[in-house]
Amino acid sequence: MSFFDHYISVRKHTEHICSVLQTEDYVPQPVPFVSPPKWHLAHSTWFFEEFILKKYLDGYAEFDSDFGFLFNSYYNTVGKRVLRTQRGNITRPGTDRIYEYRQYVDMHMEIILQLKGSDTEFQDIVTLGLNHEQQHQELLITDIKYILGHNPIFPVYNEDIDWEAREEEATGFIAIPEGLYTIGHTADGFSFDNEHGAHKVFLDAFEISARLVTNAEYLEFMNAGGYSDFNYWLDEGWSWVLQQDIHAPLYWHNIDGEWHQYTLRGLEKVNPDAMLTHISFYEAAAYAEWKRMRLPTEFEWEAASSLFNWGHRWEWTHSAYLPYPRFWKPEGAIGEYNGKFMINQMVLRGSSCATPKAHSRNTYRNFFHPDERWQFTGIRLVKL
Repeated sequence: MSFFDHYISVRKHTEHICSVLQTEDYVPQPVPFVSPPKWHLAHSTWFFEEFILKKYLDGYAEFDSDFGFLFNSYYNTVGKRVLRTQRGNITRPGTDRIYEYRQYVDMHMEIILQLKGSDTEFQDIVTLGLNHEQQHQELLITDIKYILGHNPIFPVYNEDIDWEAREEEATGFIAIPEGLYTIGHTADGFSFDNEHGAHKVFLDAFEISARLVTNAEYLEFMNAGGYSDFNYWLDEGWSWVLQQDIHAPLYWHNIDGEWHQYTLRGLEKVNPDAMLTHISFYEAAAYAEWKRMRLPTEFEWEAASSLFNWGHRWEWTHSAYLPYPRFWKPEGAIGEYNGKFMINQMVLRGSSCATPKAHSRNTYRNFFHPDERWQFTGIRLVKL
């Protein structure tokens, strides 16, 4: 596949995710951390326009002078932007106009890829843009799920997707010997800057679960009063439970005494044998405490990752999101991509069922605030 064909493939997949949406589905923003699908479509396009076409294509005329303000996410270097909480108020430009924008940028990207496709620096920034769009493809799916999952009639997104019902066959724990382990990205191919700075970490011997926690196992915690006993919770987590009135994982609904969950196929009964999902760090840590176990550190997870199956749920670790040794931020707007978020967030490892193909590796460092759970997150335990 040529570089341009790869570019088009990634761009078309974003539109494929949105292909089943109705016009009204493109606009809602029910909570600040969810962005409207229309915004994702435009922002991922703006990235190529702002960082590639304006820089590399002589005479390029931007599609609309308002779009930089409307669809910049967090790049202070670039200029002013709409606040994240206001993205759902962007009812205009309309969705048709956003798809015109994507076509316009793709047409000019074809030109610049023909002119500079063999230039290494240019290829690197385009590759970053494609990986950025793949990140937004996952966010698109989880944001769409949140939007539809808070619609009173629980609409179906795609009845062929059974991600929430998937089960694992592995059992038991895997013993990992003490020793020095190399952490960080060292292979060929793309990686984000927060994976760089490969270094040695000494780990004591530990035992890590061969599979993720299931719905049935988490139900035991719930039925044992897990959400009503402060002893299992970190202080911030307990405050979150009380303030937000949390009693179950996200999307779970107790209907006539039986647990259901909203899935991408609509509302379904909870499959007890399926991998638990949509759990916050607070819930993961409380469950581990109840089980008299703990969550792995991100270093333990990476050291053991070749010995268990991963990739269906983002897995919470008990590691704060911090820079590796020798981490440095590039100059300019690209330097804002990861480094400035290394505060008050926890690391998740692996990938999820919503992660695009070829966009996962065992050094990938995802990160979210500990209360967030709208991603496909799960729990893997380590023995004390």
